[in-house]
Amino acid sequence: MPPRIAIPMPHSSDREYGERAIRQYERAVALAGGEQVRIPLDEGASAARRLIKTCNGMLLPGSNADVDPAKFKQNRSPHTAAADPLREETDFLLLEDAYAHGKPVLCICYGLQSLNVFRSGSLIQHIPDFLPEATRTKVNHEAGRKVAIAHNVAIEPASLLAEVTGLRSSVDSPDFKVQGFSRPDKPQGADKASAPEGDHLVLRVNSSHHQSADAIGKGLRVVARCPDDGIIEALEGTSRDHFVLAVQWHPERSVDDDAASRRIFQALIDAAIATR
Repeated sequence: MPPRIAIPMPHSSDREYGERAIRQYERAVALAGGEQVRIPLDEGASAARRLIKTCNGMLLPGSNADVDPAKFKQNRSPHTAAADPLREETDFLLLEDAYAHGKPVLCICYGLQSLNVFRSGSLIQHIPDFLPEATRTKVNHEAGRKVAIAHNVAIEPASLLAEVTGLRSSVDSPDFKVQGFSRPDKPQGADKASAPEGDHLVLRVNSSHHQSADAIGKGLRVVARCPDDGIIEALEGTSRDHFVLAVQWHPERSVDDDAASRRIFQALIDAAIATR
């Protein structure tokens, strides 16, 4: 039997968006050999827990909501979208189960932000407000689904992400290059995570977000940034025994054309098979 992968509906009240968005994640999971299991947001925690217990892995998708800033003790920015409490509650149920039982977790865009807050981290509520003027317009992180390649992502070679995307072992691929990474200066105290240094593998990605991780949650580490402005683009867990990977871009949109995107979902399925 294929491993069962729990995917919460992307939004509890915007049903049209949620139905359209979840199909891409479900298709990516199916292509990788997994069985997708929709987790409803409006049937209560008990029903969600019953479904979650039957699953071998978790995928937290994107959303057109933003995580409630009260969850990380900040006042709301005027640019922050309305929160979706039912999605937040369901994400946390999924993550509680994953961390309690060592189930693999893949988080995408909003999913990365949800994971970071769950692990007691914080978020940049609106990237243009965070960056200094010198780098504010270098990258449009809100480029959207119609822009197939929005910017590069610099990935630490000694990371799970480099391994699962195949970049670590495929240095002749035209899809990436080795590039020195130097984070631009930021306002004092704005970035609480240490900047990566040295050579990084660079992947070209899409982009549809206006928020990103800031202070990094417990048991997580930064493994990729946008080399043009230093925005965090990927996190992963620090435990060798637990597959936890989170990317800020949308690999589900590019599984047909991009091997690295397919490998991200394949890694989740492989981890679910190994741990079930």
